[in-house]
Amino acid sequence: MAGTASSLRFALMVTGVSGFLDAYTYLCRGGVFANAQTGNVIFLALDLSERQWGQASQHLWPILAFVLGVAIATHVKRGKLDALLPYPIRWTVGLQVLVLAIIGFVPASVPHSFVTVPVAFLAAMQIELFRSIGGLNYVAVATTGNLMRWVEAGYTRLVEPTADSGHAVRVYSLVVLAFAGGAVVGAVATQWLDVRAAWVAGGVLALTLVLFVIDERVD
Repeated sequence: MAGTASSLRFALMVTGVSGFLDAYTYLCRGGVFANAQTGNVIFLALDLSERQWGQASQHLWPILAFVLGVAIATHVKRGKLDALLPYPIRWTVGLQVLVLAIIGFVPASVPHSFVTVPVAFLAAMQIELFRSIGGLNYVAVATTGNLMRWVEAGYTRLVEPTADSGHAVRVYSLVVLAFAGGAVVGAVATQWLDVRAAWVAGGVLALTLVLFVIDERVD
């Protein structure tokens, strides 16, 4: 399971969907970043400073959902739920597919927290369960850390070139491009399909889950 979950193909598909969902929730679900919480923290602080309590809550709830998701995923990683949840990564991705399928039917008139909270919760579980590509650490739901690691790997490649540093540059380049590409596709799909664009992300994750199961059986 770990080998498949840390494969480059799996990481790129999950990371691309993360970029897609950030563009989607920002454009049509209340200007909220459901995956990366840095933007929500900043917007929350700005709204509080302007006493915009209602708008502030739109950013607070995804943050709290994210914290809860990380806590539960940590519990899962430690094997505390193995008896009840024998395939945590399958269940996490499968649940995300189901949630996105439902979200595609939810009109924009519904309070945005009904969408952003479950997406943030599942994104938190995703970031906790999917932390590496081979021996390289990465973050699936944000790009800042991956950009930093890309620069570090590039510097090492130029100053002390090794096969490992070259591999790291290639991997982080693809991860950063996957997130950016996912965001671009997410923006275009949202402009075209509006709330139903969630089905595109759900379809990609469904394909990811199928490939994941196939790889496990082959291994």
